[in-house]
Amino acid sequence: MKDPDLNAAYALETPADNQRLYADWAESYDDGFAKDMDYRLPQIVADLLVDLFDGQGIVLDVGAGTGLVAQHAARRKQLTMDALDISPDMLAVATEKGLYRDTIVGDLTGRLDIATDTYDAIVSSGTFTHGHVGPDALDEVIRIAKQGAVFVLSINAEHFVARGFQDKFALLEPDIDGLDHRIVDIYGPDVEAAHRQDKAHIAVFRKR
Repeated sequence: MKDPDLNAAYALETPADNQRLYADWAESYDDGFAKDMDYRLPQIVADLLVDLFDGQGIVLDVGAGTGLVAQHAARRKQLTMDALDISPDMLAVATEKGLYRDTIVGDLTGRLDIATDTYDAIVSSGTFTHGHVGPDALDEVIRIAKQGAVFVLSINAEHFVARGFQDKFALLEPDIDGLDHRIVDIYGPDVEAAHRQDKAHIAVFRKR
């Protein structure tokens, strides 16, 4: 599936909308959208995780989808990873790849059924974006991470300021260390489609 489905993803409004869309998209997501759009963000996020995390402990892939981040990370380093996503259909595809210790169906707009101080690293690609998850969910992903945990989170650049992520990070300053932002291209340079010039902020930090 191609760009119209990306438009549909950006137009999502509720958790139920997310589940319906990704139920239809799951089987074709990798060979359709990710391949056709030269979707590079998961690899960029995975590379940062591998560079920054020593591999001692468990990583949670937030909004894991079909497991693209884990696929890229596994090419460079053996990591123990769990997957969290609102879509059981996307997680079913991810499970088939054999990259995750566990998969968890969960909604970031509420409290997750995960204990406080569980994970040693948190990674996320393509979840904090249009129609998906807003800045308040950062509180929840920080809650479930251990002190000193590494975070590598992508946030769609178009709504980094508009949706309040910039302000949220300012409020989180007492809880995080070493915050670094970098802006990257989400898609490859040769894509001929709407959204081809979209960019993402990648926030890198540790839990204090």
